[in-house]
Amino acid sequence: METETTTTENTTNTTPAAEVSSTAAPRESERRGGRIKRERRPSSRPPRARSEFDQRIIAMRRVTRVVSGGRRFSFSVAIVIGNKKGKVGVGIGKAGDTSLAIDKAVRSAKKNLITVPLTKDSSIAHDVSAKYCASVVAIMPVAGRGTVAGSSIRPVLELGGITNVIAKMHSGSKNTLNNARAAIEALKTLKA
Repeated sequence: METETTTTENTTNTTPAAEVSSTAAPRESERRGGRIKRERRPSSRPPRARSEFDQRIIAMRRVTRVVSGGRRFSFSVAIVIGNKKGKVGVGIGKAGDTSLAIDKAVRSAKKNLITVPLTKDSSIAHDVSAKYCASVVAIMPVAGRGTVAGSSIRPVLELGGITNVIAKMHSGSKNTLNNARAAIEALKTLKA
């Protein structure tokens, strides 16, 4: 019995190494701005799933409507989404907050997705051109040039995964949404 009591006395008198390090002063690497870095509590909500589509905003405007009490402001967003493997779409959304407008635009773009038939070198098979409203766009394949395009046609081609093309706008339209939609219309006419 004496051996049992001595062992219990020994364990109570000695402190484990883990307890010593937790009571010691924090190292410089653990301190940030004079505060001790503490571990965060795990979040109760599940992590948000990453979308398969990349997105790029091509136009964002604050629009106004006049009502009897004054002006009401809302935000209009035009967005291009694509998976860089041949799927691309253009959408528009309007809401009182920019994040809600972006969400609406992404939903709209997903409804208007097209699949582009690509060649082995991620180009297009032949010349295409299309007109949408006042915007006229021509897209031509050129080997070894990369993507030569301006305005809002470039994000449509990049997010569609199309390279080695030259895009030309044959109109004076500076409307980014119509130019992007004209590029989509041109890509729709591609034959596999």
